[in-house]
Amino acid sequence: MKIDIYQVDAFADELFTGNPAAVCPLRNWLPDQTMQKIAAENNLSETAFFVPEENGYRIRWFTPETEVDLCGHATLASAHVIFVHLSQGKTNRIQFNSKSGPLYISKSDDLITLNFPVANLKKVEPPSDLVKALSMKPVETWIASDYLVLLDSQADIIKAAPDFNLLRALDIRGLIITARGDSVDFVSRFFAPGAGINEDPVTGSSHTMLTPFWARRLGKTEMIARQLSRRGGTLFCKLLDDRVEISGKAVTYLTGIISVS
Repeated sequence: MKIDIYQVDAFADELFTGNPAAVCPLRNWLPDQTMQKIAAENNLSETAFFVPEENGYRIRWFTPETEVDLCGHATLASAHVIFVHLSQGKTNRIQFNSKSGPLYISKSDDLITLNFPVANLKKVEPPSDLVKALSMKPVETWIASDYLVLLDSQADIIKAAPDFNLLRALDIRGLIITARGDSVDFVSRFFAPGAGINEDPVTGSSHTMLTPFWARRLGKTEMIARQLSRRGGTLFCKLLDDRVEISGKAVTYLTGIISVS
């Protein structure tokens, strides 16, 4: 069996920045075990698979170790593949159906916008293992699908070097650390060693938490964010009641074919 594969740098203005994702368009679903093996072989933070449906596409995302319910950068990469390679500019709006509900995607010039549901945040006391793993005292700690930890400054975000073994033991997908930005509205980093990703270069799904979090603090609904990983990426965020728009650019790195027996 031959399967098309694309590798796309998402939330990237140019190649070798942003977050690389693999994208495999399918006509019919492969066995879950096969998709997981493909994701492990790709060894990127996410591999997305999608199949056509009546009102759009059904999308699923796999890390090298597990399937996840929502992924922003691999959704943006998948939309880029449809807009640029499959529809060849014939459409600028699509719908993905997922385990997290419908996801609405639009394209304007070279900017792709994801419309995702907002995450419901709850303020908590940080677990002792989280504080140990971070080696910094959180200003505040919140939780939804991940822990969200507010730190004092952008400098703290840059110098953070968490203990991945301690993070891996936490009963949650990952950890977001965030602070006000020096030249953008807010900055962040994302760690998910329990899902096989020590540090994710740019994380769209974390901004379903970060956007409402910072909208309340900054008193604004439109913000520019920067994820401060080694590759780095810029995201344009907008809060819309119970939805959030997350926009960014994407660049195709490679196209190829997988041979699966």
